[in-house]
Amino acid sequence: MSVRVVIVDDHPMFRMGLRSLLSSLDGLEVAGEAADLRTALDLVAATRPGVVLMDLHLEAGGSGVEATAELVRRDPDVRVLVVTMLDDDDSLFAAMRAGARGYLLKNAGPDELERAVRAVANGDALFSGPIAQRALGFLTGARQSGSPFPELTQRELDVLDLVARGLDNLAVARRLSLSDKTVRNYLSTILMKLRVADRAQAIVRAREAGLGGVP
Repeated sequence: MSVRVVIVDDHPMFRMGLRSLLSSLDGLEVAGEAADLRTALDLVAATRPGVVLMDLHLEAGGSGVEATAELVRRDPDVRVLVVTMLDDDDSLFAAMRAGARGYLLKNAGPDELERAVRAVANGDALFSGPIAQRALGFLTGARQSGSPFPELTQRELDVLDLVARGLDNLAVARRLSLSDKTVRNYLSTILMKLRVADRAQAIVRAREAGLGGVP
């Protein structure tokens, strides 16, 4: 039985290359492509693929992390393999908190990509060699602590926790050695990811999840 794959990436040439490669492999077929969050959600719902290849940078309408988190929320058994140029810890850990089953860099060779797709389709986890050790460390820590908001990066969680403690933007900036503008940008992203209208609603969500202890 063939493994159906959906490709989610906002670069047409990269999607074309992935489609060409995957279509040439026995037992794999491309069920469709998407370049933004909404199209990806609709396509996955319609095709129910075995694996979703997910870039982290998408066109207007959401990020790959948001798309992954929403797909997993809708169906905890969905298998997302991130394929991205980003190899920083924030991107890796945010994707894993969102529910990604694997994380591959775009410079991976065809053989590594094929192994990753088949592994994730079989229910295993697979990560690019350069980041596998960091992923293992995250998984070990996640078993012990977990995360109340898998769609947020660790830095966004740090900002949200301090805001939930009652600190204003300037105090948060000083505590985290950030600029006031950077904190405002983080807060805008947090509001969008949590789908809340304002700071007050974000604080309520954070405190309900156990964030916001004594400053």
